[in-house]
Amino acid sequence: MLGYVTMGASDLDRARGFYSALLGTIGASELMRMSDTEANGFTLYGTGWGQPGIAVTRPYDGQPADRGNGHMAALVVDERAKVDALHARALELGGTCEGAPGLRGDEGEQAFYAAYFRDLDGNKLCAFRIGPA
Repeated sequence: MLGYVTMGASDLDRARGFYSALLGTIGASELMRMSDTEANGFTLYGTGWGQPGIAVTRPYDGQPADRGNGHMAALVVDERAKVDALHARALELGGTCEGAPGLRGDEGEQAFYAAYFRDLDGNKLCAFRIGPA
């Protein structure tokens, strides 16, 4: 249902470096980069066109980027090891932990395995996998 989510960035080059390295962990790459002056540097990352993505950009209103309280983007992956890898990579890149990788609830067909972290601007992300180990 979602095409992409946008994360506000105070330092666009720093944000691009973070997301390029982080999302490369799961095979995503930069798909689009718009003008820094005309389009606030809107940069889209994803695994391919027609798949959900994450964009980073300077806020349209020209005000500083500010994290939203209660806002979060969740990245679905196909293996628990990828949840672990995304969380570890985010922390290596200077992100902060908001919840270590682990099972939330019961094991089984609908098991929810997730990790939570914040990017360099304080935007919250989750990496998750649903299903048994």
